Amino acid sequence: MHWFPYASLLAALLVSLLAAATSVHQAWQGRSRLLSWVENAQIVACALTTISALFLFWAFYSRDFSLLYVSRYSDMTLPLFYTLTAFWAGQAGSMLFWGWMVTIFGVVWIFSPRYHGLREETKIFFWMFFLGTQAFFLHLLTGVQNPFLEISPAPLDGQGLNPLLQHPGMIFHPPTLFLGYAGFTIPACLALACWIAGERQSWIRIAHNWTLTAWIFLSAGIILGAWWAYMELGWGGYWAWDPVENASLIPWLSATAFLHTALVGQGRQALGKTNVLLMILTLALCFLATYLVRSGVIESLHAFGDGGVGTPLLLFIIFSLIVTILVLFFGPGREDRPLSGLVSRQGLLIVAAWIFLALAMVVLLGTFWPVISSLWTESPMGLDAGFYNRVCLPLFAMIAVLLVFCPWLQWKRGIRYGKWFAFLAGIWLALGTLLWINGIRLPVAIIGASAGLAAVFGIIMLFSLNRSLRRRRTAWGAYGVHLGLALMVLGIAVSGPYKLEAEAVLSPGETMTIGSFTVTYTHMETWSTPAMAVFASHLTISKDGRVIGEMAPQRRSYRTWDRPHAKVATLFSLGNELYATLLGFTEDEIVSLKISTHPLVNWVWIGGTLLCLLGFLSLRGVMGSGRNLEEAAS
Repeated sequence: MHWFPYASLLAALLVSLLAAATSVHQAWQGRSRLLSWVENAQIVACALTTISALFLFWAFYSRDFSLLYVSRYSDMTLPLFYTLTAFWAGQAGSMLFWGWMVTIFGVVWIFSPRYHGLREETKIFFWMFFLGTQAFFLHLLTGVQNPFLEISPAPLDGQGLNPLLQHPGMIFHPPTLFLGYAGFTIPACLALACWIAGERQSWIRIAHNWTLTAWIFLSAGIILGAWWAYMELGWGGYWAWDPVENASLIPWLSATAFLHTALVGQGRQALGKTNVLLMILTLALCFLATYLVRSGVIESLHAFGDGGVGTPLLLFIIFSLIVTILVLFFGPGREDRPLSGLVSRQGLLIVAAWIFLALAMVVLLGTFWPVISSLWTESPMGLDAGFYNRVCLPLFAMIAVLLVFCPWLQWKRGIRYGKWFAFLAGIWLALGTLLWINGIRLPVAIIGASAGLAAVFGIIMLFSLNRSLRRRRTAWGAYGVHLGLALMVLGIAVSGPYKLEAEAVLSPGETMTIGSFTVTYTHMETWSTPAMAVFASHLTISKDGRVIGEMAPQRRSYRTWDRPHAKVATLFSLGNELYATLLGFTEDEIVSLKISTHPLVNWVWIGGTLLCLLGFLSLRGVMGSGRNLEEAAS
C-alpha cells in the first residue's frame, strides 16, 4: 500500500502542472474560459495531497516501521502525541506538511469572498503563480524528499525520536512556523497577479487577513521556538543567533517591514512597487530559511543537513525574484502620491520599515558569513552571538523608541495630545531613572527597558484619552500587538545582560548561593520507564531565610539514544526566575549543578502571547475603510 500515497502525490504534481500550464496559456491568450477547470484542479490536487498526508499520520499512529521515515523518528515506547507530531520531525515530513498547507490554503482562497470579487483575468494570473509554487513543492516530495520510501525487511522497532524533540514545543513550534511560511504564498501570488493584470482593487486590502494571519503564525512559531530552546536545551538562553534561528527571523523582519509600508501604501496610495517587492521578498526569504536548514550550506545544531533540496530551492528563489523584477518593471505603471514629512505617523512607519529591513540584511549577511568569507580564506569563520548583539540590539532599541513616539503622531504631521505626550516623556524619564537606581545601567538595556515600559504607559493613556480607539477592534488589535512587543522588549533588554550563572559540586545537605537565592541540595531520586531511566536531584530554594520553592532538574538516559539528556527545572517568577540544570552525578549522589537567574524573562513569553492573540483582533480591519486602517496603525 505504500505506493498509493506516493502515487497520490505524483498525481497531485501532474494535476498542478497541467493546471499551471493551462493558466499560462489562458493568460497568454487573454482569456479565462478555463478558469473553473483550474479551480477544480486545485481542489483535486489538495484532496490528493491530503490523502498522502493522512496516510503518513496513520503510518505513525499504527507504528508502521516498514516506512523508512516512520522507523527513523519513532519507536514503540514513544507517547502517542509525540508519535503523531513526529510527522514533521524530519525533512521529508516537514516539507510534506508545508506543501499540504499550501494546497489547503489554495482551496480556502477559492471559497473566500475576496477571491470572488477579483476580475477573472486577475484570477488566471494568480493561479499561474500559485500553481507553479505548489508544483515545486510536489516536485520535491516526489523526488529527493519522498517520505514514503520502504525498508525491507521491516524492523520490529524504530530508532526513536531525538530527546530534544520530546517536548511540547515540538507539537506547536514547527506547524505554526510552516503555517506562517505557507500563508505568505497567497498574498505574494496575489500581489504579482494584481500588478500585472492592473486590478482596480487594492491587493493589500484584499490580502490583509492572509498577510496578518501568516505573520501571526510565523511570530508564534519563532516565540515558541525560543521558549522551547529555553526550556529544553539546558543552557539557560532562548536565542543564540544560530543559523536555523536566524532562518525564521529574517522573513519575519521582512514581513514586519511590509506591514508598516502597507499601511502607508494603502492610506496614501503610495509605495506600489515597494509593497509588491517586499511581499515577494518575504516569501522568497521563507524559502531561503528552508534552504539554510536543509541544504547543508551552513553548519548548525538544528539543521537537517543536505537532503538534495539545496540546489532546487536556490534556483527557485532566484527564478522567483527574476520574475518579480520583470513584472514590476515591465508591467503596467502606477503613480504614487508623495509622502508626508518625517515628523508624522507615516514618516515613522517608513523609518520603522527601514530599520526592520536593515536588521534583516545584517542577520542575513551574518548567517551567510561562513560562505561569503570562504571566497578569500580556506578557513571561513562564523560570526558569534557577540557580533549580532553589538549590531542588532541597538537597532531593536531604536524600534522600542519608535513604539513610544509613533502612536502620538498625527497621520500627516504634528503631535496629538501634546500636553499628555509631554507627561509621558516625564514618565519615561522617571522610569529610566528608576531602572538606573536598580542597577540597569547598560545603555542599550536601559533604553530598551525604559522605552518598553513607556510604550505600555503610552498605549494605556491613549485608550483612556480617545474613546474612538476603545470602540474599534482594529485599534485593540494594532495597539495590542505593540503592547505585546513592548513587554517582550522589556524582558529581552533585562533578562540577557543581567543573567547570573554559577556552578557547584554538592553533596546531600550542602548549599550554594547565587544572587539573593540559597540553593540546598537534599537528595537524589531515581526511577525508570520502558523508554528511559530518570535521575532527579531535589533542591530546596530559599530567599532571605525563607523557603520559596523546590526544584528537581533531571538527567535522562533514553533507551534509543546514546547520550544522556538534561531536563531543566525552573522556579517561575515574574521578577527573577531561577533556572537549574543537572550537569552530572556520581554513585555517591554527589551532583554537579548549574544554576542561573533570569530577571523578567517571563515577560518575553507573556508579551509574545499577547502579540499573537491580540493580533487576530485586527483581521476585521480588511472590512473597514482605509481611514480606519490609518487610525488603527501605530
